[in-house]
Amino acid sequence: MARAQTGTVNPGGRTGVRIVVAGDRGTGKSSLIVTAAAENFPVNVPPLLPPTRLPEDFYPDRVPITIIDTSSRPEDNGRVAEELRRADAVVLTYACDQPQTLDRLSTFWLPTLRQLEVRVPVIVVGCKLDLRDENQQVSLEQVMSPIMQQFREIETCIECSALRHIQIPEVFYYAQKAVLHPTGPLFDQESQTLKPRCVRSLKRIFILCDHDRDGALSDAELNDFQVKCFNAPLQPSEIVGVKRVVQEKLPEGVNDRGLTLTGFLFLHALFIEKGRLETTWTVLRKFGYNNDIKLADELIPSPLRRTPDQSVELTNEAIEFLRGIFDLFDNDGDGALRPRELEELFSTAPESPFSEAPYKDAAERNAFGGLSLDGFLSQWALMTLLDPAFSMENLIYIGYSGDISSTVRVTRKRRLDRKKQQSDRNVYQCFVFGPKKAGKSALLDSFLGRPFSDTYNPTTEERYAVNVVDQPGGIKKTIVLKEIPEDGVKKLLSNKESLAACDVAVFVHDSSDESSWKRATELLVEVASHGEDTGFEVPCLIVAAKDDLDSFPLAIQHSTRVSQDMGVEAPVSISTKLGDFNNVFRKIISAAEHPHLSIPETEAGRSRKQYHRLINRSLMFVSVGAAVTIVGLAAYRVYAARKNTSS
Repeated sequence: MARAQTGTVNPGGRTGVRIVVAGDRGTGKSSLIVTAAAENFPVNVPPLLPPTRLPEDFYPDRVPITIIDTSSRPEDNGRVAEELRRADAVVLTYACDQPQTLDRLSTFWLPTLRQLEVRVPVIVVGCKLDLRDENQQVSLEQVMSPIMQQFREIETCIECSALRHIQIPEVFYYAQKAVLHPTGPLFDQESQTLKPRCVRSLKRIFILCDHDRDGALSDAELNDFQVKCFNAPLQPSEIVGVKRVVQEKLPEGVNDRGLTLTGFLFLHALFIEKGRLETTWTVLRKFGYNNDIKLADELIPSPLRRTPDQSVELTNEAIEFLRGIFDLFDNDGDGALRPRELEELFSTAPESPFSEAPYKDAAERNAFGGLSLDGFLSQWALMTLLDPAFSMENLIYIGYSGDISSTVRVTRKRRLDRKKQQSDRNVYQCFVFGPKKAGKSALLDSFLGRPFSDTYNPTTEERYAVNVVDQPGGIKKTIVLKEIPEDGVKKLLSNKESLAACDVAVFVHDSSDESSWKRATELLVEVASHGEDTGFEVPCLIVAAKDDLDSFPLAIQHSTRVSQDMGVEAPVSISTKLGDFNNVFRKIISAAEHPHLSIPETEAGRSRKQYHRLINRSLMFVSVGAAVTIVGLAAYRVYAARKNTSS
């Protein structure tokens, strides 16, 4: 870790760096560019230079640089703004002999960059150093410190002289370096600490390099790390030197087994503080991280090829791996991952995937916020269903080292399941429809073991609840309940393929409210019609919620008529308040496992089927008639031929 060698790989996979030079008139922009490119101070400089290219071997990283000069004429402000928006880095110039040009950086140029939403590194360059008044010698740090405090986008400040050839190559080296090895993702300048995502990625790298899992990098492991990242071994004296530096500043950074994680992180913070960001970036990139400190796209399998009515599930291999991870991080052995244990489990991922919607609060937790094994696996099942690539990415982050494509499988098409009259899926997605105040949210809450609440909190966005349901014979199936707010049904059904991902549709109504029943049946017809029109028909169940209340008059007659007319089961009565669920979740699984049953038929759908049957029957009669005609014609020809022969 003592010798970072850049130039061996193209940092970040870049093919070039575009640097735009801007500043007030007369601050030395064009002279700076020409002197850097030609290595000679120009006698006559045109008002505006064409794009200037520095060859790839100009700097050690071997990435070519294109330098863009900008006009100082007010009428060209629009063009300058466009160039700034296209920049990878911006060099802002002021003249050391003109203090007003320095003031203009904070009053005009830097605010302009923010207004244009130019979020790239900024290098502030004081040109014409040779012309500065010797009686006004002030350190660059004193001059720039207040500005850098106000404008954190400033990466570096430097003074130079084109005439005297003082620090001219360094200007564009720092600009290129700020693009290829940016500070922002790694280090918080204000707190002078490594950023959380940087810490988490370095922790993962440390664990991957700690082959014997003893919590420290031995001399041999340190050397292997050095060879992997920098293609060169560390000499024994260098290893001793590295550990000595750490131990002097941070005693807990080294123990008798080697360099600890604390020491490893301290070293990288030290490199960054000393301006050696390329060292940390080289390490991150060797382990597959991009500039966002996430695994590069090429390390994650491309999107799985599947039709809209196919889903993605974890394989048994992935589930066994996750069981092992669960046991490893269940430190207190209570059969649940508490929040701190879950955070530790995902401490090598950029963030915990379960901390944000739609995964947050989607699984059952105990009184201490802990996830059971079933809850943990349910969360992964949901993530794999909704975003398989994200699921595989997180499996890599938490230590899966095998062939990542072996962790997921694409299920059979739902249409084929209907033909075979059986589904072999382990995870079923159920869309929950119903009018407002019908009891949809209460159904989802009860599925997650949450206590009943009389408080009404309307659901405004789609919400998920996922859990494992025990089936007879010890078989476990996972259900994903997706609550569709009443106001969101129209938007959902505007997509032709919206029902392709649905295994079962449940329609919840308040059994004590006739208007709730009517609206639920309207939704049932809408969904069934959409399925008939698109070919993505789904099994449907009606759930009569709030069974603890008196049913509205004629409820039985209405429900019997709808069930018979549409060919679906009678409503399943439940009371979340009393905890009486009438095996509704097992019934959902049963409907999903037999996808050819419980498919409602609308009046329009029946008419369409009758029409097709009529057409098919007509075609059959036409076909039979044509066949009879052909046979008769053939017989006549045989008869005529025989007659001619006999005569």
